[in-house]
Order: sequence, then structure tokens, then C-alpha cells
Amino acid sequence: MKIDVLTLFPAMFAGPLDESIIMRARRAGLLDLNLHNLRDYAHDRHKTVDDRPFGGGPGMLLKPEPIFEAVEHLATENTRVLLLSPAGRVFNQAIARELAQRDSLLIITGHYEGFDERVRQELADDELSIGDFVLTNGALPAMIVIDAVTRLLPGALGDDESTTEESFSHGLLEYPQYTRPAEFRGLKVPEVLLSGNHAEIARWRAEQSRQRTSQRRPDLL
Repeated sequence: MKIDVLTLFPAMFAGPLDESIIMRARRAGLLDLNLHNLRDYAHDRHKTVDDRPFGGGPGMLLKPEPIFEAVEHLATENTRVLLLSPAGRVFNQAIARELAQRDSLLIITGHYEGFDERVRQELADDELSIGDFVLTNGALPAMIVIDAVTRLLPGALGDDESTTEESFSHGLLEYPQYTRPAEFRGLKVPEVLLSGNHAEIARWRAEQSRQRTSQRRPDLL
């Protein structure tokens, strides 16, 4: 998969995207990740990418010209252009699976008061939000989307079955997990997990998953 990111702050991506699963996926050739500075597509002497909104109001808006030029330069007919904004649909595991099936993504990250509306109208194939809160810019949401999508690429985790038993993989929270020792400070691992009866273990896990979801995230049911 190829992912291009258009951002004003490419240096913010250096740590998270050079470690762990994403780093291994990049080294293995599973992920071709490229960061692009939006200012490289502004041609005035100050590399201006923002201006005041028509009609007045606080803050600055990202101008259409550099974004249009960048998208026209970077995107192909197979590229899905994603706009990160509070107005987008809330990102979840189902959307991550949907995006992981794509060959090419171009993620446009926001800043200031957002984008000129013509960017949304003419360039974006989809708009995504990571939740109902305010961040300084779209770099962190972009990293979250990249991480969630990358770990779904075949071979990224080593064991592709790992993604099938995680929280939200089946629309529910994951069941409780335990490891050795079987007893720690008087706290014991449930007997069913020590039984070796795989059918009983599967039933216990399914029930625990439903209970946990009902208690903590009833909105998922």
C-alpha cells in the first residue's frame, strides 16, 4: 500500500512512524509512506498557505491553491483522498478495514480554522474525524489512521489472525486476557482458561466479550 500525507508539520511524524509495526511494514515493503510539506506547493516568496476567511471571523483558513496543486501532483486514478476534519465520519475499525483494501491513500491534514470549502467539495473522496475534541492540527489523527490501517495489511503483524481477536474486530470489546503465573497475589486465572477445552474457552470468551461491551460500551451493541 502507498500512503501519502500532505501536512504543514512533517517532522511530527518522524518518531511514531519509524518504530514498531509501521517501521517493520515499511522495511518489508508492505507500506510505502511519503510525507509532503504543503508549503512546497506554495510559490510566493513567503510560501503562504493560509489567509483570512471571507466574511470575517477569527483564525485563518488553508488556501485552495497549494492543496489543489499538491493533490493533482500526488494522486492517481487509484488514490483515495482523505480529508481529516471534525465534520468527517468518525473513524473506527470498520473504516480501517475498508481503507486497508485500497492501493493508495492521500491524507490531507488540517490546521488553523480548517480548509477552504472548495477543497472539501472538489478534492476529498472521504472525510474522517477521530472524535469530538479539538487538536492543534491533523498530524496526530493522520498517524492514528495510518497505524490502524497498516496493522491490517497482510503480513504486517506476522500472524494475520492477530487482528481477528482484538477489540472492535467483531464490533465488540475484547474478552479479558491472562498469562503466567496462574495465581498472583491471590488473584487466580479463571479455571476455564486452564482446562484445555477449546470449545468451552471460546464460549467463555464470547460471553465475556458481550458482558464487557454491555457494561463499558453499550453503544456498540
